[in-house]
Amino acid sequence: MAKEIKAKLKLQIPGGGATPAPPVGSALGQYGVNIMDFVQAFNNDTSSRQGEIVPVEITIYEDNSFSYTTKTAPASYLIKKAIGLNSGSPEPHKEKVANITTPQLETIAEAKMEDLNANDLAAAVKIIAGTARSMGVTVDGEEIDVAASNEAAENRASEEATASEEPASEAGESGETAPTEGEVEEN
Repeated sequence: MAKEIKAKLKLQIPGGGATPAPPVGSALGQYGVNIMDFVQAFNNDTSSRQGEIVPVEITIYEDNSFSYTTKTAPASYLIKKAIGLNSGSPEPHKEKVANITTPQLETIAEAKMEDLNANDLAAAVKIIAGTARSMGVTVDGEEIDVAASNEAAENRASEEATASEEPASEAGESGETAPTEGEVEEN
């Protein structure tokens, strides 16, 4: 018989650097899990990934035992590592901070393939390229035309505003309402 699951947690912990302090301790402690057992097992498994952010899914069972699976590092971390960037752009569609090449994207996509929802490498590259763009990183030097994008957004907003305004009827202008079907006009 399978164990009953009490909870599932998702955390991002530095590889080989888990400690019983928050966020690990506070996340596991509320379920009655032996925190040091998890910390030691996790640090032993991820010691080769020292300094890398390691996403982990922890399944906690009713008897307070646990199991966990580690995932590959987040795409944003791998992108920053590949191009030597400290952080992404605070305004990604206005301020570009770096450039990434297609071969670099392919390398990251190959590493992340098992964790991505993609059928082939080309789809995985598109996913990683989207993440790069959302960080303010251009792909192969292709700039996003910010002015055209802003102009299109303004046009959509003005079209929505004019569509929501209803033209006033003649009866509405005079302050009187015309009787509708089924209503009787009283004199």
